[in-house]
Amino acid sequence: MLLRHTTDKVAERSALTINPAKTCQPVGAMYAALGINKCLPHSHGSQGCCAYHRSSLTRHFKDPIMATTSSFTEGASVFGGQANILEAITNIFALYDPEIIAVHTTCLSETIGDDLNQIIKKAYQEGKIPKGKKVFYASTPSFKGSHVTGYSNMTTGMVQYFSENTGKPLKQINLIPSFIEPSDMAEIKRMTSEMGVKFVMFPDTSGVVNSPMDGKFHMYPKGGTTIEQIKSAGDSSFTLALGRVGAMSAAKLLDTKCKVPCEILDLPIGVRGTDNFLDNLRKVAGVHVPDSLMMERGQLVDVMTDMSQYTYNKTAALVGDPDILVSTAEFLVDLGIKILYVVSGTPAGPKFERRIKEIAGEDVKVKTGANADMFYFHQLIKGNKPDLIFGNTYAKYIARDEDIPLIRIGFPIYDRVGHQYMPIMGYKGGLRLLEKILSAVMDRQDRDAPEERYELVM
Repeated sequence: MLLRHTTDKVAERSALTINPAKTCQPVGAMYAALGINKCLPHSHGSQGCCAYHRSSLTRHFKDPIMATTSSFTEGASVFGGQANILEAITNIFALYDPEIIAVHTTCLSETIGDDLNQIIKKAYQEGKIPKGKKVFYASTPSFKGSHVTGYSNMTTGMVQYFSENTGKPLKQINLIPSFIEPSDMAEIKRMTSEMGVKFVMFPDTSGVVNSPMDGKFHMYPKGGTTIEQIKSAGDSSFTLALGRVGAMSAAKLLDTKCKVPCEILDLPIGVRGTDNFLDNLRKVAGVHVPDSLMMERGQLVDVMTDMSQYTYNKTAALVGDPDILVSTAEFLVDLGIKILYVVSGTPAGPKFERRIKEIAGEDVKVKTGANADMFYFHQLIKGNKPDLIFGNTYAKYIARDEDIPLIRIGFPIYDRVGHQYMPIMGYKGGLRLLEKILSAVMDRQDRDAPEERYELVM
């Protein structure tokens, strides 16, 4: 439904969300679980919940997402879901033979108060979990937080259950990314390898949700971080968490539990973001930035300089996940683009607002949480139209209604392809994002140009 009835008068709301700018925690938890090698995500709730979570990820990645469910009925809703999940664990290992089951809760199981810790212990005691296999869980109620919160909780659960300090230090770095594309995870790994640094990244969905078509069905693609690698993270020398909202919690727990020091960085989008990531990596690993990465940096700076007349003094509105918005805003400011509005349905706290204002200036309007929804975002845009909108697929309705070009970033992107395979992180990813921005600007310029100004060469 188009939203042409939206007014430009913003009324503060405390108890109503209209078209939320987020999705629920279990979606993020399921995505994080897929970043473990031979892991099967399990939704402790109803079949409908699991179907929605799988559908959201499948439509975004254009790849079938495997997950199981406790299949709650009215009986489980009243008496609890212990019997359901114990039977599910038995069936899952018998039928699908994963190495590990990652259980995430839903609204229903959280509301009735199922004690997953006790239930999983019971499953071990009763021999329902085969020797060498693992089951763990994360609390991810849908009635608070967002998919980024759920991703963070599942990633933190990996540290809680598996990472350990054996007293034998390893010369390796932990990389914990926020909720980002598998292509971006692959690009971060490529740059780290280019630096000659030994590392462990978790979760790692590259090669899992963007695996190649080879004519065969693979229940568990080759990608993903192994349990042994996650265990070894407790012996690493340092942790770099990329994204405050999605990655900080796991990094802090590694510090507390295993005494692995950490640094919380913004995602490496654009020149400054990537510079900061590589500089921190250089310092903690004691290596140099190779010429190959410096060449990629120079190419990005070259295009930024050559095409600055098309980006300078443009205005933009951003909606989506907080970690991506922070780094994207910084890149846009470097391009000479003024940020008008930044909206995220994920509750990101006052630090997020301070960081955005530090990047974009005090005039930018920032809002997060349940009432920072698409309706509110639309109202802001109606009051003062930007030149560009940055957001996921759901922003296309606003972009169409207001006749503003949309650059798709974040989750979910249902109506385009490529985000699974082509990154926006790093210098190469920054070049791709810049190309998307320039194409949007130039397409609009061509569309609106009179005959005498319709040029062959820009």
